[in-house]
Amino acid sequence: MPAATEAAAAAPQRWRPRKHLWAAVALMIGGTACYQGISAWREEHAFLINRTDSLPVWAFWIHKNHMPQRGQYVFFKPPATALVIRHFGNKPEMFGKIVYGMPGDTVTHQAADVFVNGKLVAHMKALTKAGEPLTAGPTGKIPAGCYYVGTPHKDGFDSRYAEIGYACAGKIIGTGVPIL
Repeated sequence: MPAATEAAAAAPQRWRPRKHLWAAVALMIGGTACYQGISAWREEHAFLINRTDSLPVWAFWIHKNHMPQRGQYVFFKPPATALVIRHFGNKPEMFGKIVYGMPGDTVTHQAADVFVNGKLVAHMKALTKAGEPLTAGPTGKIPAGCYYVGTPHKDGFDSRYAEIGYACAGKIIGTGVPIL
């Protein structure tokens, strides 16, 4: 019998799949595919928590590089005016507002009231909550690529004031969909 055992030991072994190795390879391929999918999605989307009470919603999915329509939420980089820098720093986070006026619409002021195409959209204040002077925002025809943006909040810091002005295409990050 020892000869038979030696013969069996000397015979070439059959190939056996290495389950753990193949599972690791499959996991790496699947993980890479998921990572690439998520990376591509992140290039076009973002999640934002609104930390102010100027908008009635506090969480948004942002669709980057989308130009807004009237009534949509839009997210943009605010201008680097002295008041913005004083309150939000040299690199302020994006602002989120509602589009009230589209390119070609007409903005007018009557005393402290602001109208877009004859519809009342905001009321201006002379001073910030901290007592700093505010300047009335732009009037006339909204230029191509720009939007009058605002909020329903009485203390909203938006296009009603020159310190923000219009949100124009070069500063727009994208549109937002409220989720909470």
